[in-house]
Amino acid sequence: MSGYLCEMTLVLQQVLPAEDLDRVRTELGALAWSSGKRTAGSAARAVKENLQADGADPRVKELERFVVEALRRHPLFEIAARPARLSRLLFSRYEPGMTYGAHTDDALMGKGEDKLRTDLAFTIFLADSASYDGGELVVESALGEQGVKLEAGDAFLYSAGSIHHVAPVTRGVRLAAVGWIQSFIPDLTQRETLFDLSVARTRLAGAGVAREDLLKLDKSIANLLRMWAR
Repeated sequence: MSGYLCEMTLVLQQVLPAEDLDRVRTELGALAWSSGKRTAGSAARAVKENLQADGADPRVKELERFVVEALRRHPLFEIAARPARLSRLLFSRYEPGMTYGAHTDDALMGKGEDKLRTDLAFTIFLADSASYDGGELVVESALGEQGVKLEAGDAFLYSAGSIHHVAPVTRGVRLAAVGWIQSFIPDLTQRETLFDLSVARTRLAGAGVAREDLLKLDKSIANLLRMWAR
């Protein structure tokens, strides 16, 4: 499993390997970009200064599908997020001087039957970290601010209810894919408990623990899922 926990958040390493990154960046390079304000909530609109790809473009929809499939294949994603539903992706572009000020994500996104509760947010970094300055995703917590700038292809998973911002880009171009998750396990503590148990189960299996002992752990994980899932 490739990833690491960091202050109740999760880094998913190599969601997109080099070949997939090349495809995504090449296809994004052929798209038109417009103001990102049109997809921001009423409170966030005033502090959002970036560009976004047009979600109605069939090329963007296909690229969304490609990236989401890669995210779902990551061995830590399902056990960390317990996803019930995913939003559509937003492909964002930050040029020098662009930023996204402090905000919190809307609790509910979409309309009608497509509306989902945003338990988790994720950012997949698409530009090489050395190719731009600034642009850190900064998430506030009880321990202070956590600035995140990952290698291209890595993803950052965090609470959508946190206050966060994107620091101004001072050189180069920051590219990212952003989305939201409605989890079967909306409670953070319960979700982390299941994650810890699932990771421990994988490590114990790799260490050769007896199958009957693993089955007892599987039973506990499954019963907690039945108890907590919504």
